Amino acid sequence: MKLLEYQGKELFNSYGIKVPISFLAKNLEEAKKGSKRIGFPLVLKSQLTVGGRGKAGAILICKNEKELEERFHELLNKEVKGEKPKTILLEEMADIKREFYLSFFLNRTKRCYSIIASSQGGIEIESVNNKVIMDIPLDGISSITASEVAEKMGIPNSEKNNFIDLILKLSRLVYDKEAELAEVNPLAMLKDGRFVALDAKVIIDDNALFRHDDLKKFEDLSELETLAQENGFSFVELDGDIAIIGNGAGLVMSTLDMVNDSGGKAGAFLDFGGRATTESIYQALKVISKVDKIRAILVNLFGGIVRTDLVAQAILNAYNDSTIKVPVFARITGAESEKAREMLKDSKARLFDTVEESINAAVNY
Repeated sequence: MKLLEYQGKELFNSYGIKVPISFLAKNLEEAKKGSKRIGFPLVLKSQLTVGGRGKAGAILICKNEKELEERFHELLNKEVKGEKPKTILLEEMADIKREFYLSFFLNRTKRCYSIIASSQGGIEIESVNNKVIMDIPLDGISSITASEVAEKMGIPNSEKNNFIDLILKLSRLVYDKEAELAEVNPLAMLKDGRFVALDAKVIIDDNALFRHDDLKKFEDLSELETLAQENGFSFVELDGDIAIIGNGAGLVMSTLDMVNDSGGKAGAFLDFGGRATTESIYQALKVISKVDKIRAILVNLFGGIVRTDLVAQAILNAYNDSTIKVPVFARITGAESEKAREMLKDSKARLFDTVEESINAAVNY
């Protein structure tokens, strides 16, 4: 889950990492209210999950209310890499002395966290030569290691303790919240010696969200994703026209790849896991039915942990009350699969012995 900047800064603030005074606005009226609290000049920042806002002109300075009116509307309607903001962050101007880069990221290859730091901030870290990269033990970064980073970055002795404190706080956030990334770019050293996070990029491991109820408020779910979550299954809408339903993320994702390899394009995938009931599967089909572009439903089910006759009954119920009207192409095997086949043999659902056969039929329908 990618947090928006203001969400990341809210998280930073809860760990004692200093951030600028800000105000989140959805419309011009709210923006004017925020400007009175912050004062001019101020910065307007589109709240987007994509990078490159600065280069795209999605971060603007306003010196007065007239500029605020013009530039707020400009940003609210400005698309960056196919994404438009729903909100704009108003932020105080910082009295910057120097800019740095600092991040912790999950290094999956080495199965640990790594820290990247640079004395150059505000630019893409890939283009920076003088950067510090260090792997962090599983029990977190120590004050000694943080001090080494500060020395390699040339942090003055007068600000060194503040910088070390910031590193330790960011490390604790990453470990506590099971983040895949926590990046501050730029990290500003102000003229009074304080360090302030001028930006925040935080990515949380989706698989860890169930352990962090406090982070669920940051989820930006669509109506269908919310309905799916309420019924205990995962749903993601895509660009194609074939809906893929299965039990188990690995099975669903491999089926999606096979559909792509066969020339088809997935319009949604839905994983109802191993605790599905007839009602939850029916609700899954109900979610799929609300995606207008879907012309076929592909079911790839291994019934080792799910009774396949429950799936068959859900499909029958969905056809009987016209919840679904498009054809279902299914490979169903495992527990009670023969019973499931018998139940569906006179329905609009077409059953196949192999997943390859069912995919070929769905793609070429």
